[in-house]
Amino acid sequence: MSEELVPGASEVPVTSTRDPEELRRRLEAWLATRLPAGADPSVPALDSPGANGWSSETLLFDATWTDSGERRTERLVARVAPDPAAMPVFPHYDMPTQARVMQAAADLTGIPVPAVRWVEPDASVLGEPFFVMARVDGDVPPDIPPYDMAGWVLEATPEQRRRLEDGTVDVLAALHGTRDHLDELVFLQYGWAGATALERHLANERHYRAWIVDGRPSPLLDRVEAWLEAHWPAHEGPPLLSWGDARYGNVMYRDFTPVAVLDWEMAAIAPPELDLAYLAYMHAYFESIAHRYELPGLADLGRLDVLAARYEAATGYAPRDLGFHVVYNAYRHLLITMRIALRRMHFGELVHTEHLDDALDPSHLALLDELMARGADG
Repeated sequence: MSEELVPGASEVPVTSTRDPEELRRRLEAWLATRLPAGADPSVPALDSPGANGWSSETLLFDATWTDSGERRTERLVARVAPDPAAMPVFPHYDMPTQARVMQAAADLTGIPVPAVRWVEPDASVLGEPFFVMARVDGDVPPDIPPYDMAGWVLEATPEQRRRLEDGTVDVLAALHGTRDHLDELVFLQYGWAGATALERHLANERHYRAWIVDGRPSPLLDRVEAWLEAHWPAHEGPPLLSWGDARYGNVMYRDFTPVAVLDWEMAAIAPPELDLAYLAYMHAYFESIAHRYELPGLADLGRLDVLAARYEAATGYAPRDLGFHVVYNAYRHLLITMRIALRRMHFGELVHTEHLDDALDPSHLALLDELMARGADG
């Protein structure tokens, strides 16, 4: 994001305009409609984690109700589509589909995904559709401040971080064992024109760009799209279930082992290189922030050659054209950060600029230039 915060603005952006107490009351009343008569559910409080996630709204809560004459308590999480008044990151939020892809990922691959308890497509309950899942205990690498600048990942031993990374790549390897199940995942296929899954994926990103810029020019985005077209892979990887948002901050760990894979709103059908390169790119992005503050970061995580070797050992498939996919993921992330910057301007957190490219973090742009200079082979 832009370096120019409005004086007094928080580093953590506004992500919701909803009243927490009103949400709590509505959620409690809704539970009564989902549980047997006489359950008398109670939701004493809601909590919303602020260190990760700037898109869908996450609500943590304990719910107590009567079951077979005894009171029981479950620890739950609600994922709610964002309030349209909060300038959402994405144009559409299909919460039932998110819940469906989580269930498919768990059923088809066995990776650790929180169990979905209920899905509510009716926007009148909480203002937007949502689903409720079981709460898993563990630690999530934070985004604010990034895990390579402070916190438990930075403080871990190299051996512990190796276990964290290897386990994360193994999750991707298991997730990508879905090539023979595309008929069960057809609901994730993009409908845009394109001969391949990757072409349709880029078409979706271009439509996302058009929604963000709303007719305004961006020479930067033009330049990156031209690079992608000039370096398009000659042989694309097989189409399969792609998480789409593969990064350490979207995984919950216990003893440095993944216990929950989170945030599925960017899932799609795409080649396996997409997820592997996103894992590498997002770490490089956080490293660029650490280096901007003259901090050492974590050079032992996110190395593309190490990730690719682990993935090949687990799957027998050698990822190709990873340099291209890293730049493509930088483009995808660039669109998201541009939208977030516009939202922060809307809420008076960033100094307004008429030029979209000027709203972006200079270190982010420097990283992008470096990645494109390396070429498609990475």
